[in-house]
Amino acid sequence: MSSRYRYDRWRGGPDPLQPPIDLREALDQIGRDVMEGASPRSALEELLRTGTRDAAGLDELTRRLWQRRSELQRRHRLDGTLSEARRLLDRALEQERLALSADTGEDARFRELQLEALPPDVAGQVNELASYDWRSPEAREAFEELQQMLGEEVLEQRFQGMKQAMQEVTGEDVERVRKMLDDLSNLLAAHARGDADVPERFHEFMAEHGEFFPENPRDVDELIDALAARSAAAQRMLNSMSEQQRDELMSLSEQAFGDPRIARALQGIDRQLQGLRPGEDWSGQARFRGDQPMGMAEATAAMAELGEMDRLAEQLGQSYPGAGLDDIDLEALERQLGEQAVVDARRLAEIERELRQQGLLRRAPDGGLQLSPRAMRRLGETALRSVVSQLKSRRGERDTDRAGAAGELTGTSRPWAYGDAEPWDAVRTVRNSVLRRAAEGENSRMLDVADLEVAETEQRSRAAVVLCVDTSWSMVQDGRWVPMKRTALALHHLVSTRFRSDALQLVTFGRQASTVEVGELAAMEGAWEQGTNLHHALLLAGRHLRRHPDAQPVVLVITDGEPTAHLEPDGEAVFEYPPSEHALSVTLSEVDALRRLGTTLSVFMLGDDPSLAAFVDIVARRGGGRVLAPGEDGLGAAVVGDYLRSKRSR
Repeated sequence: MSSRYRYDRWRGGPDPLQPPIDLREALDQIGRDVMEGASPRSALEELLRTGTRDAAGLDELTRRLWQRRSELQRRHRLDGTLSEARRLLDRALEQERLALSADTGEDARFRELQLEALPPDVAGQVNELASYDWRSPEAREAFEELQQMLGEEVLEQRFQGMKQAMQEVTGEDVERVRKMLDDLSNLLAAHARGDADVPERFHEFMAEHGEFFPENPRDVDELIDALAARSAAAQRMLNSMSEQQRDELMSLSEQAFGDPRIARALQGIDRQLQGLRPGEDWSGQARFRGDQPMGMAEATAAMAELGEMDRLAEQLGQSYPGAGLDDIDLEALERQLGEQAVVDARRLAEIERELRQQGLLRRAPDGGLQLSPRAMRRLGETALRSVVSQLKSRRGERDTDRAGAAGELTGTSRPWAYGDAEPWDAVRTVRNSVLRRAAEGENSRMLDVADLEVAETEQRSRAAVVLCVDTSWSMVQDGRWVPMKRTALALHHLVSTRFRSDALQLVTFGRQASTVEVGELAAMEGAWEQGTNLHHALLLAGRHLRRHPDAQPVVLVITDGEPTAHLEPDGEAVFEYPPSEHALSVTLSEVDALRRLGTTLSVFMLGDDPSLAAFVDIVARRGGGRVLAPGEDGLGAAVVGDYLRSKRSR
């Protein structure tokens, strides 16, 4: 046995342990929404928003994203650089005052007066002290540390990874930064002009200054994209500050490394980037209300993260024209919400793709989406399974339709499948068991499900069946719309798969009646329409029965109201409430006409209207049929059970 299997390391691709996609659940959910009046496209969008048992929906992913965004804003505040600058400056001033107090000379007193006359704000003090000749070495060290901190923050704010690249900054390092900024400005200007040698200049720039760009852009456009995104985040951070904080921070930036030219060069590059990438968010802002201070670089990274969250939220919202699940940035989604969120997003995309590739959703003539015949068969199968379960619990039978007993043996057999009621072919079943046990060994089971074969039968008679369903507004208003549609789907699936010789016609009737396909009925939206034109529905039913004169006629009517509309000889539908004697008369005349054709007429009455009950009693007496009042939950079982009862009676 070991030679039949080979185990190896998983090398990427689809997860082999991931459960298969359950399209049945997805299709059932789409079908339920469609039957409630939604379009197939909106039903698919709703599925993607709400998700499935195996995958969180887009709404849940968006909720987690906004929760993470809110937590980030509640945790932090933006004045970290100002607070650190104040701490270092206070330390420098304290050390300087201690040194001056020990000196009795006039120069020391003059310097003390200088320190007392400093402006009240941190930025003003730092600018005044930039040219001050410190007497205390400790004070000078603290002030230089402040300048270096400002330089690192300013550069890290614009160039990700710069702080790690410049741990120990010397005068030569500052000159290298200035030269890099000048070269970058020249490169951006050349690109803006459209110079032909920009690619060569870009490669020369990266060869000389690549250490400042750990993201390693491949061309000038990637370089601009990265810089513009960072610069726009820095601008949004400034927009989020108070005016006083913003002015103070901008003034402090001029003391980066003690060289104002660096801040000015950065401001010029910011203006260039804004012109090259105007589509970036340069005007946004966010409110931070936490107690953990962030420096300029950290705050800019937080603003960039918020911007990424906003873009992800837009992608997950799918509310813009041409939106698709392929638009979702999976790398960003993993950074923000973790690996499971990526699994869920991919799962949703696979469900949408499989629904289309397996032909369950197809393009409609008007450009929208519609459920395919294959999808309608699956929905019908689900509806019928629900109905059969109700019939079993009600009667305790193995299967309710007894199709095998109603047919004649054809002499052929086939493997047994779930739901088959044909008689077993005992000879072939035993033969299959013997052959299987000979191949598998004596320890195998005596009889297995795979051994079973059933004898195929032919129906002795066929029927022409008409299901007339009330589509007036009261069916929608009173919660009977979806049960009616599910009933039609179940009956259609039963006839089309088990009793193919029967001819089924679906008729809807509101103000007027019309014949519809099962897909049209499933997608039909409830509309405000007065009138229950049973007269017109029975006319169409009679037309269908006459087209099949050799079939047993069966008419099933689902309604919750009296006939408040009828058809005039000129084809005009007339609404009258309460029902006129003429409307009742012409409706009953069609009942009589169906009776003359030998029709079995069954009426399924929904609701407890006494007037409707009196009318359907008359219909049953004159039509020789039955009246049932099953309720919405039992409607499907009642209709399918009545249809099967009519077949057994034949």
